[in-house]
Amino acid sequence: MSAPVIDDRAPFALRGHNPDVLTCIANLSNDEVFTPPELANQMLDTLADAWAEAHDGASIWEDPDVAFLDPFTKSGVFLREITRRLTEGLAEQIPDLWKRVDHILTKQVYGIGITRLTALLARRSVYCSKDATGEHSVAMSFDRDWGNIWFERTEHTWAGDKCAYCGANRAAYDRSGELETHAYAFIHTTDIKARLARMFGADVQFDVIIGNPPYQLADAGFGASATPIYQHFVRQALALEPRMLSMVTPSRWFTGGKGLDDFREEMLGDTHIRQLVDFPKLYDVFESAKIRGGVSYFLWDANYDGPCVVHTFMNGEEVGEPATRYLGDYDVLVRRNEAVSILEKVLALGEPSFASKMPPRKTFGWSTTFHGVVDPAILSNPVQVFGSRRVSWVERASITTNAHLTDKWKVLMTAAQGTSAAVETKFLSRPIVAGPGTACTDTYILAGVFDDEESARCLERYLRTRFVRFLVSLRKITQHANRDVYSFVPAVPLDRRWSDAELNERYGLAPDEITFLQSQVAAHDDDVSTEPADA
Repeated sequence: MSAPVIDDRAPFALRGHNPDVLTCIANLSNDEVFTPPELANQMLDTLADAWAEAHDGASIWEDPDVAFLDPFTKSGVFLREITRRLTEGLAEQIPDLWKRVDHILTKQVYGIGITRLTALLARRSVYCSKDATGEHSVAMSFDRDWGNIWFERTEHTWAGDKCAYCGANRAAYDRSGELETHAYAFIHTTDIKARLARMFGADVQFDVIIGNPPYQLADAGFGASATPIYQHFVRQALALEPRMLSMVTPSRWFTGGKGLDDFREEMLGDTHIRQLVDFPKLYDVFESAKIRGGVSYFLWDANYDGPCVVHTFMNGEEVGEPATRYLGDYDVLVRRNEAVSILEKVLALGEPSFASKMPPRKTFGWSTTFHGVVDPAILSNPVQVFGSRRVSWVERASITTNAHLTDKWKVLMTAAQGTSAAVETKFLSRPIVAGPGTACTDTYILAGVFDDEESARCLERYLRTRFVRFLVSLRKITQHANRDVYSFVPAVPLDRRWSDAELNERYGLAPDEITFLQSQVAAHDDDVSTEPADA
């Protein structure tokens, strides 16, 4: 077979074309989000800078022996951009363009498709042909049609109702051969090195692993409920012992996330993470994917051991100054560098956490779906119940859990607070002061219980301050506002109706810290709602 005609105009100058085809394709789902070329190139720039710093200024794009793997390729954008950069960087070492491209594609660039469709798309992006041995392919030395971009259908391994590897729900993902299983080969094995040796050959050692993994698997029958899976990809990539790893993930792992506690602890304690680049604003990176809490990417370096440089980007620009700090200074990741000094001043006083003083969840034993009757007149001794979207009533004798609290003054907070806004600014709903003769469902959490109204009003005022809501924001990255988000909030004496000015003075906040705090949290108006808020 004769070599195709290749010149400097194609196919490796695609970045300058308008439009780039990879900016025009729609996401398959929120589980499989295509990476914009701009983000891929930002990650590759971060990688190249770190490589140069670790290798006495050497360019990674001028090294013909570095092998790259995208183990969850979708559009092929990472592999395409790596190929373009290597094609430029290796020009002096391998002057013949055809030989240079063939070397890169057969010896340096590897991928694993997450579905049959994305594997074909990635091959088309990298080889200019879905068949790596076809007449239009720019790689000439392959003897297999998939080249170095592998895909084979993988099945889940069912252990009861769940997959033993990824936790997929059997009712949703036990599928016929015509449908994708979404059983990703990279995470469906206990020996990832052996699996990749079977794919690409035992002699291939991947120096750099980079990409954007699937984020979650929807649970059958539970709507928005989903099981995160990106942590499995991170762990498997690390098990391959690369020299560097860079991966974009949702930022929910910073503070919460279903089943992510162990992963968060691992990440915060990993001093090989050299850089973390955070995008807190909804839709800032993925315009059509609603990823609450934003996304981020990290760069892990096997030969680095120390603090991490943390960057924050919004609207395409870096905000604030990058800061070098240890991610594990707290049990969650404080994502904004400017917030760290404020938190340090608050914690320096050694006061108890407000969260430790709060009553337990489901104080009265009712779930969010519970409703009493609409008309209290039909009850002999009615108790008002604050619930989801409405007030209802129950017979006092029917309350079997913490019934004595019904006759106390209570401060209620919604257990979920958030909107579809690109940036959250309120973080907590307005507190509800509920007098004697009231209770609530799990739509609300009890912030405090008192014998007198004035104490309840003091707590209400404290929880409305920007100071409190700012400290909540450091732990609240999604809609959930459970007791844990109050862990940084100090339990101040409720001997007054605190103002922000008094709290700023109490903790010695500097003018620039106050300015930053106020820029992050919108003020509540002066009207305090005594009606139940929408959950």
